[in-house]
Amino acid sequence: MDKPRTVDGVQSVDRALSILEGIARVGVAGVTEIAGELGVHKSTAFRLVATLESHGLVEQTAERGKYRLGMGILRLAGAATARLDVVQEARPVCRNLAAETGETVNIAVLSEHSALYLDQVAGSSALQSHNWVGQHIPLHATSNGKILLSSLDPDELDDFLGALPAYTELTITRKGKLRKELDHVREVGYAVAVDELEVGLTAVAAPIRNAHDDVIASMSVSGPTLRLQQQRVDEVVEQLVAAATEVSYRLGWGHR
Repeated sequence: MDKPRTVDGVQSVDRALSILEGIARVGVAGVTEIAGELGVHKSTAFRLVATLESHGLVEQTAERGKYRLGMGILRLAGAATARLDVVQEARPVCRNLAAETGETVNIAVLSEHSALYLDQVAGSSALQSHNWVGQHIPLHATSNGKILLSSLDPDELDDFLGALPAYTELTITRKGKLRKELDHVREVGYAVAVDELEVGLTAVAAPIRNAHDDVIASMSVSGPTLRLQQQRVDEVVEQLVAAATEVSYRLGWGHR
C-alpha cells in the first residue's frame, strides 16, 4: 500500500536534512556514499541532492559527483545570525526601556506576511503580560507591523497588502487608509496602534536600522489603553525612539 503523499514529503525533508548534516560532518560526499548513509537507492539520493543543489544548499566540487555545502547555507546562516545580533544588541536597551516606562517592550521582524516577535521584556506595570515571543501577528493592525510595512518599497507593499481582516472596530481594513497611515509613519518616525488588534491594548513602535540604513526590525512599547492615554503615549514615544536609535547605533547605523 502506498504511503500518503504528506508522509512521503516529510520523509524527503528528513532525508534532505540528513544529507546536509552528513556533508557538514565529513566535508565532501559522493552520491554513492550519501545513498549508503541514508539506506536508499542511488537514484533517490541523486534526486535529493539535485534538489538541494537547485536551491544552492549544496554544490559540486571539482571532482564530479562529489558535493559540499553551498553558498545558500551561508545566506540562511547569515539571516539567522542577523536576527540573533538584533536580539543580543537590543536586550539591554529593552530592559532599560521597560524599566523606564513600566510597560512591555517587544522586538519584531518581518517574516513572510506577518510580524514575528523575537524578544520581549516586561516592565514593572506589566503584570501577567502575554508572552509574544515566537508568535506571528498581523502587520496592518499593530504598531510593529506598521513600522515594518512602512519600510517596504511600493512594489513590495503591493505584494504584502492582501486582505486586511478586522480584529476590532478600529482595525484599518481599507488599503488606501493604510497607505496614508504608513506615509504618516515614515514622516514622524514611529507608529501607534490604539485598540486595533485588541480592545484595550495600545502600542507604539519605532524602527531599528542596520549599517546600510535598512529597517531590519521594530521595537515597541505596549500596555493597557487606560494607562497609555495620549499624553503618556507622547512621553513613551520619545523614550522609545531614543531606545530604538540606540540599538541601531549598536548595529552600525549612522554616527553619534
